[in-house]
Amino acid sequence: MSRTGGNNESDAARPTAGAAPGLVCVTGLPRAGSTLLCQILAAHPAIACEGLSSPLCNTLLAIRRQVSQDDFFLSQLDHARDSAYGRLQAAMTGYLRGWLGGADRTLVVDKNRAWLHCIEMLLELAPETRMIVCLRDLTQIAASIEAQHQKSILIDFADGLADFDRFGRIDALFGKGRVVGDALVSLHAINDLPDAVRERLFFLRLEDLLAHPAAVTTRLFDWLGLPAHAIDFNALPLGPAESDSHFRLKYPHTRHARLAPLPRRPLPPRIEKQIHTACRWYYEQFYRDALLSIN
Repeated sequence: MSRTGGNNESDAARPTAGAAPGLVCVTGLPRAGSTLLCQILAAHPAIACEGLSSPLCNTLLAIRRQVSQDDFFLSQLDHARDSAYGRLQAAMTGYLRGWLGGADRTLVVDKNRAWLHCIEMLLELAPETRMIVCLRDLTQIAASIEAQHQKSILIDFADGLADFDRFGRIDALFGKGRVVGDALVSLHAINDLPDAVRERLFFLRLEDLLAHPAAVTTRLFDWLGLPAHAIDFNALPLGPAESDSHFRLKYPHTRHARLAPLPRRPLPPRIEKQIHTACRWYYEQFYRDALLSIN
């Protein structure tokens, strides 16, 4: 294992004495490699990563919604705005830090697709946060979800899409308020964010990770400010299993000990054309190398 600064492995894995671990959020599109990414992150000695979807983001959002409707809090804003707002910020920050716990690593990972919707709120509470955004060719996300549905066709989606035809189901999945569509809305809005916020984001294409795993992970660890660490892609840590029944078996989180290429799944031409047309901005921003084949 190569490293920088002459530190040994045990030193690299420990945060500065008395310092809380830094937060790394894993987010992005479904079926885009977040489970694999968390396996790789867990293999670095400086990173604490369970790899399970976390309720932290949902809880912080619930606190914001609840307190924004609380008459007692709102009345305090009338008389002591700065102190009331300061207590709210301290309380939410304290909850976040408490949830992360006293991990004995430099960084701790929290995975939730919802982080992509509230980047600026998160940075207000934990300014050191870095966010890894998982991406994939949208046609392959659609094809993967549809393939999983065909394997569990007797069970409906949580949002009731089983009765749709294939075109209608994928069109609905990409719509606002749906699992793919909401992520795309947030990705489309990233260009509206200040540069200082966008600098906290690392866009990770699943295709790049599978094709060049060592180079991509080396660049990722460097971006995270960590010493290099050689990953054995034939012996990835498996860790605890995610609850796939919660997702009605439509978005499985299968872990594999070995890195393996993914087969390219075919889509009906009409559906593929619709995705390329409706989401051309996505390919222009994240998959410009694929535009020639699309055209």
